[in-house]
Amino acid sequence: MVSFTTVATGLVAIFASSAVAAPANTAVAASGDFTHYSPSVGLGACGQVHQDSELVVAISYADFDPQTPAGNPNNNPLCGRRLRASFEGKSVDVTVVDRCPSCSSGSLDLSPATFQQLADLGRGRIQGT
Repeated sequence: MVSFTTVATGLVAIFASSAVAAPANTAVAASGDFTHYSPSVGLGACGQVHQDSELVVAISYADFDPQTPAGNPNNNPLCGRRLRASFEGKSVDVTVVDRCPSCSSGSLDLSPATFQQLADLGRGRIQGT
């Protein structure tokens, strides 16, 4: 089972169907596919270059885009947010640095270092319910 839990205030609105703000320090669990990508190939949606060795993630366009102010992804309040990604009893805390154009809502694209904390890169995709 794959799930990730937000550990930063404010991400509740992404994964909840209600627009009501949640209290500070609220965590929300969501499930999705975890894949891996190379953040070192260029600028991420948050306007920075990151290394494959960093514990970073790209979140689904469906979750990222609605939070983008005035069309500028560099100013998206999700950039820099911390998440906890978990799979089969393993967890890793990661930082949102990019947008995944092919991920469905709730899914994450992990840096190689992040993915390897959870599973062997050869798995390619770890699926949850």
